[in-house]
Amino acid sequence: MPIALAALLVLAQAGSTSLPAADVPAAALSAAVESMKASGVTDTPLRTIDAGGHHVGLAIVHRGTSAGVVAGTIHSEVTEVYTIVEGSGTLVTGGRLIDPQPRELTAQRRLVSGPGWTGRGMEGAVTRRVEQGDMVIIPVGTPHYFSDVTEPITYSVVRIDPGGGLTLK
Repeated sequence: MPIALAALLVLAQAGSTSLPAADVPAAALSAAVESMKASGVTDTPLRTIDAGGHHVGLAIVHRGTSAGVVAGTIHSEVTEVYTIVEGSGTLVTGGRLIDPQPRELTAQRRLVSGPGWTGRGMEGAVTRRVEQGDMVIIPVGTPHYFSDVTEPITYSVVRIDPGGGLTLK
């Protein structure tokens, strides 16, 4: 009986149409980073796809140097996964956002990271130094920000949006 069920499952999958994969060639990634450096834009969505009931986006972020930043942001619908491509900085995550204020949900914000809140700092957070090759998962609802960037930092971001609110690109 289990073999018959497995065979039926394989046959059912064989007849279905799968979702297409999405590619971001290295040349497109490099061009986006160079454009961001020249224009001062910090967050560029490269692709956002419907991944079968939820949206998954890939973006590249470039930040110049900064020091002593006290802030915080929360994404209310999106989990982010950072991979540091080059540079380093101090990433603060977790705890509680101080004086949370809703972020205006503009078309650009819907494209980039969805709705959420900003604050004027965080209490009870964890501070960590991140550098090339490091990866960090920031779950939905987790406050985060870069407090110090001593050298420019570039990182890729995978954004997972189970509600499908991020704009497809």
